[in-house]
Amino acid sequence: MRNNNKLYVAFRTAAPATFPILAAFLFLGIAYGIYMNVSGFHVINTFLMSSLIYAGSMEFLTVHLLLGAYHPLSALLFALMVNARHLFYGISMLEKFKGTGLKKLYLIFGLCDESFTINYSAKIPEGVDRGWYMFFVTLLNHCYWVVGACIGGVFGSIFHMNMEGLEFVMTALFVVIFIEQWKSGSTHRSALVGVVISILCLIIFGRDSFMIPAMILIIAALTITRKQQEPVGETA
Repeated sequence: MRNNNKLYVAFRTAAPATFPILAAFLFLGIAYGIYMNVSGFHVINTFLMSSLIYAGSMEFLTVHLLLGAYHPLSALLFALMVNARHLFYGISMLEKFKGTGLKKLYLIFGLCDESFTINYSAKIPEGVDRGWYMFFVTLLNHCYWVVGACIGGVFGSIFHMNMEGLEFVMTALFVVIFIEQWKSGSTHRSALVGVVISILCLIIFGRDSFMIPAMILIIAALTITRKQQEPVGETA
């Protein structure tokens, strides 16, 4: 009984912190589900990809990878580069994940941008189990995304409409995130490094081949200059 009460208290405390993510993930998940449907994928594929990949930007890009030529090495490198920021998230959460037991396995798997932001900065009230709080934050955000994606997959299979340009939703999302982090950051060194390197790689390698070299160079540049960067969670 005491253990059940501990879980309930942790869930009740964690849930309100995820409500802003609920609105965003439902909308983006629905867009992703519709995009999967118009690309020829069944709602079951949408459920499996949103549940098991659980990396919003990579899930959109995976649609292109699955529909294009079979290049497993390129797909692996692309996935590593797109999600390389999680290396820094993981390092930042080492101390916070200590003592969470088996929950740590799911906390690592579910470490998306939004869950990282909530769990890293959370001021957990006394008496609330830290491990279960972070677990429920991660689980709820994961569920929001999966539910939204499945709703979009079902919606797209019932209502047939012109969805041309829907994939731009992720571009719009990244632009909004970039602007918000630019406004909230104390300095903009990381953002400028990313923009300048991306433009140079676009000019040198062209629009179809610039992404991977740009990501490699950005990671290398930020790693070399990491002592001069802002704290994780405050940079763009």
